[in-house]
Amino acid sequence: MTDIAIIGGGAAGAAVFGELLRRNPPCTIHWIVNQRSLGRGVAYSTLDERHLLNVRAAGMGLFLDHSDDFLKHASAELDRVSGSDFLPRRLFGDFVQAQIGALIQSARQQGQSFKVHKAGAVGISAAPHNGYIIALEDGRAIEAAHVVLALGALPPRPLRSVSSETLASGAYQLDPWAHDEQQKPPRRVVVIGTGLTAVDTLLSASTRWPAADLVAVSRHGLLPFVHPEQPLAPFPFQNELNESLLESDGVPAMMRLVREAFAAHSGDWRSIVDGMRPINARLWQKLSNRQRRQFLRHVRWLWEASRHRLAPASAQAIEQLRDEGRLQVQAARVLRVEEVSPLRITLRGRASQLVSTLESDLVIQATGLDTAVAYTEHELLCGLLEQGLAIADPLQMGVVAQPDGQLINRSGQPQRGLFAIGSLLRGSLWECTAMPEIRRAAHHVATVLSQDLVGVPTVSNGDGGAGN
Repeated sequence: MTDIAIIGGGAAGAAVFGELLRRNPPCTIHWIVNQRSLGRGVAYSTLDERHLLNVRAAGMGLFLDHSDDFLKHASAELDRVSGSDFLPRRLFGDFVQAQIGALIQSARQQGQSFKVHKAGAVGISAAPHNGYIIALEDGRAIEAAHVVLALGALPPRPLRSVSSETLASGAYQLDPWAHDEQQKPPRRVVVIGTGLTAVDTLLSASTRWPAADLVAVSRHGLLPFVHPEQPLAPFPFQNELNESLLESDGVPAMMRLVREAFAAHSGDWRSIVDGMRPINARLWQKLSNRQRRQFLRHVRWLWEASRHRLAPASAQAIEQLRDEGRLQVQAARVLRVEEVSPLRITLRGRASQLVSTLESDLVIQATGLDTAVAYTEHELLCGLLEQGLAIADPLQMGVVAQPDGQLINRSGQPQRGLFAIGSLLRGSLWECTAMPEIRRAAHHVATVLSQDLVGVPTVSNGDGGAGN
């Protein structure tokens, strides 16, 4: 048994599938997608033109050695496109579909062996002698020597502060990308979260319900910072800073070095954060679980706002909503969400620590990726944990894996032939969900699997390919 199976129909799954098709390994490649729109996933299925990429067009290719293909695709569809533009996410979804469609057509013409399965995977079990058996929801089973999990976001779980009555009412929207029609337009919409997902949610709500008041709530009340209009000149001492960071011991020492670099830099602080991108995975891997927990508790909120920034047009649209008085952003902890019509949200203000209540016709939970595998109801992942083929990250950031994506099993050993890519690896790589990281990881995994099939040894570079 030598076949390869990729589970997940989003951009990460498309990148691995495409990389393998281009290599034409001596096996059948199975792509298990469970959706009609190949390669779009949640991130690129939106049709809202106001939902923009937060990576410039020049950085959004699907394959490592063809990183300018998206810019060429966009230039053929839009007028006056440059590599520094932040384009609609819908357009990148179109690009991924076009890329995969062309590769599939070429593979068919060349007689390559592959299958696309439009049925979800509900279970993976170890085969009696070698490899895995993947159970599909339609009753079929696929045997493969290698499996790559490209599952994307886990099903969202409600906050513990939300009452069962509220959840049953339909007025608490757990999935920010759902588009359930309300019986009547809401007078007020509360969005829980102030990150990138929340910003897209607010922009859509402002258009869909132009008369509604909008409120965004998070513990720190911090919206993402904004990308500059044009790419920045590199920090002249970035290499020295990165070397010092890699030699430092612990989160406080790293933060001190970054603050000193900010103070010494005569240019824009954002160039320093961007220049750390090649070493972020290595910095994360240096930290113990105790140090990682310290980072998540004290620094994560600021790092994510600084690192995962808004496109300038998105920031301007949000600022306009605030200037018009339609949008309020509150720094508060959500203590309770209860009642039915309207919903009642109890908050504790961050600065004042005073408790207040807010009524809303609709509450949308937009708190970003859920990576708590130990608590998920995802059938396939639950089965992997029960069988011991995978273990949950101790900080609830996906699964435990080697830096190259190979999962670690219950015995603490690498689970041969079982890999993950994308958000499931946050506990191992921290930064692993943006397309520049995705395509590097896909290239690395496809190389490892292809070479394994022909008996060529491979050596991990320690960061899943993210350092290239």
